Amino acid sequence: MTRTTSPARYRSLGDHTWQDQAVCHPSEYNPVDPDTFFPEPDETDKITTALSLCGQCPVRRACLDAALEGNETHGIRGGLTPEERAPLHDKIAKRLDYARVNATLAGRDIHLTTAERKAVVLAGYRQGVTVERVACLLKITEEHALKLYRKTGRAIRNRQLQQAARTSQQPGTNDDHLDRDDFGTAA
Repeated sequence: MTRTTSPARYRSLGDHTWQDQAVCHPSEYNPVDPDTFFPEPDETDKITTALSLCGQCPVRRACLDAALEGNETHGIRGGLTPEERAPLHDKIAKRLDYARVNATLAGRDIHLTTAERKAVVLAGYRQGVTVERVACLLKITEEHALKLYRKTGRAIRNRQLQQAARTSQQPGTNDDHLDRDDFGTAA
């Protein structure tokens, strides 16, 4: 049996077409009550039904990203209740998903967190992506992209210098501590 894995569906900037593929999107062939996804805390049947439908949804990840990035605090979104999403809201700015970084470098127009934007700059710098291309991918000016590249280059160089300094010191020697034998003998 051959299995193929479809690429992750990330929400593109300004793209809401993913909503048409959502299981919760009502249509002639899919009569879903939208109120199912906005239950009261004590409506456990509605919550169970909504979570079950979310479990079948092909765009659940895009839905969750949209809910987190939009700070949606009501309703069941992306297969999670508001209580389950609450701790994720605080962490979203620090999210670092390398698949999203790679998708951006490949030209996809994806919502990125601050950490992911920094990773795009670092990966672009290391891979030799032009300043113009990084500026286009991140929707920033070429001058700003050049500043980010220079900053990244300095950070890499400084890290390498620090590592070289650490490895050049002999293990077990400490220049600050002198032994009696270090002074030699008097004649």
